[in-house]
Amino acid sequence: MPKIKTTKAAAKRFKKTASGLLKRNKAYKSHILTKKSMKRKRNLRKATITDATNVKNMERIVPYL
Repeated sequence: MPKIKTTKAAAKRFKKTASGLLKRNKAYKSHILTKKSMKRKRNLRKATITDATNVKNMERIVPYL
């Protein structure tokens, strides 16, 4: 059987934590920042945990996670 290739774009965006959860950066921080409040932009800087509904798909895309 052929091996499943890793999606490199996803591999660069997700990391596995020590407890096995997937860590990711938040979206909506790249442009049109003038209308967003400082509090909102500050909270977008922080990493967060990937939702449980997406974990199965992410592990298929990046098999070694």
